[in-house]
Amino acid sequence: MELNLNRVDYLQVGVTSQKTMRLLPASGRRAIQKVVIADHDGVVTCFGIKKGEAVPVFKTLPGQKVSRLELGGAIGTPQEKIFISVGSEVRGFTKKGKQFLSFETNLTEIIRAMYVSGADLFLCANYIYNHYCDCKDQDYYLSSDEINDIICLPVEKVGHITPVLACQDRVLRVLKGSDLLYEVEVPGVPKVLALNNGSGGDSGGDLLYGTSDGKLGLVQITKNSPLHRWAIANEKKRGGILCVDYYDVLGDGVKELLVGRDDGIVEIYGFDNNEPVLRFEHALSESISSIQGGCVGKEGYGEVLTATYTGWVMGLTTEPVQREAGPCDDMKINQEMQNKIMNIRIELDQLQMKVLQEREKYQQSAQSSGAVSAVPVFSVNDKFTLNRDDASYSLTVEVQTAIDNVLLQSDVPIDLLDVDKNSAVVSFSGCDAENGNFLLATYRCQANTTRLELKIRSIEGQHGTLQAYITPRLQPKTCQVHQYQIKPLSLHQRTHVIDHNRPVNTLTLTGQFSFAEIHSWVVFCLPEVPDKVPVGDSATFYFQNTFLDTQLECSYKKGEGSFKSDNISTISILKDILTKEATKRKINLNISYDVNEESINYTLKLIHPKLEHQLLLAKKVQLIDALKELQLYEGNVDFLIPEYRCILEEADNLLEEYKKQPAHLERLYGMITDLFIDKFKFKGTNVKTKVPLLLEILDNYDPKSLVAFFDSA
Repeated sequence: MELNLNRVDYLQVGVTSQKTMRLLPASGRRAIQKVVIADHDGVVTCFGIKKGEAVPVFKTLPGQKVSRLELGGAIGTPQEKIFISVGSEVRGFTKKGKQFLSFETNLTEIIRAMYVSGADLFLCANYIYNHYCDCKDQDYYLSSDEINDIICLPVEKVGHITPVLACQDRVLRVLKGSDLLYEVEVPGVPKVLALNNGSGGDSGGDLLYGTSDGKLGLVQITKNSPLHRWAIANEKKRGGILCVDYYDVLGDGVKELLVGRDDGIVEIYGFDNNEPVLRFEHALSESISSIQGGCVGKEGYGEVLTATYTGWVMGLTTEPVQREAGPCDDMKINQEMQNKIMNIRIELDQLQMKVLQEREKYQQSAQSSGAVSAVPVFSVNDKFTLNRDDASYSLTVEVQTAIDNVLLQSDVPIDLLDVDKNSAVVSFSGCDAENGNFLLATYRCQANTTRLELKIRSIEGQHGTLQAYITPRLQPKTCQVHQYQIKPLSLHQRTHVIDHNRPVNTLTLTGQFSFAEIHSWVVFCLPEVPDKVPVGDSATFYFQNTFLDTQLECSYKKGEGSFKSDNISTISILKDILTKEATKRKINLNISYDVNEESINYTLKLIHPKLEHQLLLAKKVQLIDALKELQLYEGNVDFLIPEYRCILEEADNLLEEYKKQPAHLERLYGMITDLFIDKFKFKGTNVKTKVPLLLEILDNYDPKSLVAFFDSA
């Protein structure tokens, strides 16, 4: 059955965090529900809709930023009590707005995630999980990486309390009391958790997760081990998933899966043989922080309610915009529309008058001797993440008001890649690379753009800082600077399983350094390593290079560190950086390394298919203009060999792929050159004079000739 939903805007509150809007339970099936939403101004707003207008039920006074909002109540009764987390405090309100709880927890950090089940309260700070029952401390767990979300399996189904933590290291941690029961590895960083069908399925253990790179999956949590039910890859390269819900939009008795993404896409999935199938999608202009299914605008019509980052509450309703009606009904509808238009005009006139008054007041104060120009404060929601699919970094900048321009400056060489969703006009300025300025680019945004997505690719071995100067369309002009670290091994991504049968090179460090010191060096070199020192006496992390698929194993403890990789260039970069960091702290290091000759050929084999594809692509792109000219001149290309005809047919796709991967071939050349230099550097030989000969071999690429050159040089 085809879904036809229409957008309705209800109201706007302040900037909102993830999962801070909920629908209060309805008194009957398809009865109108109240909406409760909390924002960064600390205001909790509860409202209902009457005659298409938002009517407030209650509104709290401003205060600290609200990070989460959940509904609770006794198990088996309607969940209509409102709980919010503010700093390290949890507050509770009735559905009428009366505060009945103010619980100051023993957490020293801000609450990032919260879940309520009956008398049980589950709270998470950055790394700490706490379980309270009737506001009394019960269980505690210290996670090895940051916690993004928490949920508890339904006690009435599974028979015991089973909290599940969604952690930054691509793992779901299943707890039992204060102990870790087991870990579930998922294919991305889990950002949101939800019970399957809203109830956990028949067993109560079915858990849905959404990841920061846009993947969805269902896993069944059992007593001993997890069962992976299904997973959906993000083939359309859409944004990360921030919120999910289940609701019967069609009214056929089967709940659909509602998904909200950080690029503004709303998706509705139906189910065929328990497998999700996309039924409907709608694009908004800003990230969706909360999504709920219910009946809000008109009784009998279900809808998908969303809250965005800037605080807009919008619905996608099943109520038709145009309806056939008799003469009386037609008059009524017209009268309603006239009243709405009249109210909007009155509101616009009042706003225009207020703007004029404030502008005059500002001008008068600016002319006085003691005038002070107040800098407008604005919130920025940014994300800088590594994409495994194309080995690039996504920089997403979202502002609560329209963006005027974003200036990028980098003190390290990076490539800017094309983004289809990006409609901003980019211009490049001249840079002085000798003084450490490698990039200066300005993105000028179109009117009413609040979200900008950029893509960059870094070069491993070169580290520094990327700075974004964000200027919104505000008066007086103001700007915020956000910094993002480009790490020495920036294209490496955390993983939990590696192939131990590969030939590896080993770097071993010993010296008078503490566990915390060597951990800080690893944090400096590699992304996705938690800042907090791991629990215990030692740590082991695995990484995979997203560009070449090589791998790295880091094992270290007090006074000793071991680094193993099948790519000798990775070992060379680590050796240089770790030596510099130790020298800064005046620590003497004893460095030893074991070079495996087989690893060189192994890395060349990994590079081979990528290099061959890029050389072939470059060759085809060079031929396109000549072939098109020939086609224009001859009018018929049947006389061409099939290979050339195929190039003409696929010309648009080839050019698009080539455009999306600028400097890809040069990057591969650079990696092979580094591999060649690093191989002989560990032998104490400088072979930089032979690099031109290597580049000549690459231009006339043959894998056997390349391997022979590496062996004979």
